[in-house]
Amino acid sequence: MLTSRLPGRVEPYKLAAHAEHLEGLVTLDDMPRLTEEIGAQQGEARVWLDFAIDPQGRREIRGHLEAELQLPCRRCLSPLAESVASDFLLGMVTSDALAADLPSTHEPVLVEDEQLNLLAVVEDELILSLPQVVYHDEADCAVSRDQLSSGAGSEASDAPTASPFEVLKHLKGKTR
Repeated sequence: MLTSRLPGRVEPYKLAAHAEHLEGLVTLDDMPRLTEEIGAQQGEARVWLDFAIDPQGRREIRGHLEAELQLPCRRCLSPLAESVASDFLLGMVTSDALAADLPSTHEPVLVEDEQLNLLAVVEDELILSLPQVVYHDEADCAVSRDQLSSGAGSEASDAPTASPFEVLKHLKGKTR
């Protein structure tokens, strides 16, 4: 069970040189961009990070994160508990030009002044791992599928549909 806090800033090149492993907790309400995306959150994300230098000499971070989030249901907008997990592989770079040289297996992470804001990295990965849409089960949702259809569409569906070729028949003067 993780109980320690993940440091906010680290020196990733030193950690990679020593093949360090970090693990810890990050408070979800310390993530303003996540709050902007899905609303205020309580609890913590659990994070495991391995810093290393790969055989090609690239400094990388292999990571895993898990969090229990309250995501808004797209039907009723009520919160819905959802477990989110992500595995990621980051390549450390000092410029955008170096990011283009990374293989497709690595996502670039910009290291400025030999410092890395770990909280921002974890927040980025958490946002990227959010599901596109979340719904309650229909039986548990406050809004039913019938309530989502517009009144105009349901009235039109009651009337018999005319063939789209009916107009062409009249234009050509042929009726059956």
